[in-house]
Parts: sequence; C-alpha cells; structure tokens
Amino acid sequence: MDPVGILIADDHTLVRAGIRSLLEKLSGFIVVAEASDGPEALRLVAEYEPQIVLMDIAMPNLNGLDATRALTESFPNVRVIILSIYSDEEHVYQALRAGAAGYLLKDAATEELELAIRSVAQGETYLGPQVSRPIINEYLRRTKAPGSVENLSIRQRQVLQLIAEGKTTKQVALELNIGVKTVESHRAQLMDRLNIHDVAGLVRYAIRMGLVKT
Repeated sequence: MDPVGILIADDHTLVRAGIRSLLEKLSGFIVVAEASDGPEALRLVAEYEPQIVLMDIAMPNLNGLDATRALTESFPNVRVIILSIYSDEEHVYQALRAGAAGYLLKDAATEELELAIRSVAQGETYLGPQVSRPIINEYLRRTKAPGSVENLSIRQRQVLQLIAEGKTTKQVALELNIGVKTVESHRAQLMDRLNIHDVAGLVRYAIRMGLVKT
C-alpha cells in the first residue's frame, strides 16, 4: 500500500522540522513538501498532490483558515488537519466551516497525531480529545438557544443565506421557486426568531454563523 503523502504548512521552521521528524519515525507516511505560508501551501499542493495537509492557523500572507477554504474548494480530495495552539470552540468551528477534516493541538502526543492522520486519510473527521468535549458542549448550548441557526428550518436557512448574499426578495423567490409573499413571511419569521430587526442584522448574523463568506 502506498504511503500517505503529507504536506506540512507552518511558518516556523523548527515546528515543521519537529513534525517531519515525528512522521519519519512512523510507518505508512511520507512528507512530500513543506510550506511556510498559505500561498506556498496552495502552490505545493498543486505540485505534489498530497493526501493530507497539516495546517497551522496563524501564517503570513494567507492564514491557515483561508488557505484551508481555498484548498478544499480547489482540491476536494485533499484532507486538511489543523494543528493549532488554540483549543477554544470558535477556532474549531471556523476550521470545520472552512472545510478542515481534523483539528489537533500542537502539544498532542505522537500517537494522537498518527491516529488523526490515519482517521482523516480514511475519510473520517478527527477532533482531538482536548477540543472535542468543549465543542460538544457548545453545540448542545447553541442548539438549545432560541436564536440558534440549528433551530431554523432548511427553507429559513436558504432564505437567510440568499438575503445575506445580497439577493432581492424577488430574486430569492425566483431562485427558490416560491412566491414573493412567502419570502417576506420567511424573512419576518427569521427576524422574529433571531430577535433581529433589519436586513443588515440578518447579514451580520449569517456571516457570523458561517452561512456566507465575507
């Protein structure tokens, strides 16, 4: 079986060297390239076609989250694992929304790094144990909150996204094949449920929830 090709993207040379050293001691992995920033990561992925990218968040020129978003859009077969010092749920949510398949803290044990890579290479999503419990707790909190996006219907989320993308009421109606009055009704329900009272507020909410890109 061919080894799993890995690209390491981190702006610190010593960090990249340390990760490479760890991976070289494990069977079934090969580091095909290293990148020091987001644009270089994109270029090297196109050149070397790794299966896995280990991505830092805080990198110059193009941060790891935006690089992840660009990678998953342009190279859907490439799987990204974020390696970060941040364990808070907001960073993890942003990474998952950007398309990351895994999230691991930089102080994780070698065994956990190996498990994360093997899991993600098999198509699974992997969250390190230090971040998974806070994420689960925050998810439960958000789903119980009255203004949670998870409590909106699929149609309401569609309307909200299109509004946030700048579509007019008539354009939303045409795109969803529903009446203008129905769109207006959905918009009113959204404002009432989310306790938001203008379209600008709906747009800000949709961006914050990751329904649209800024």
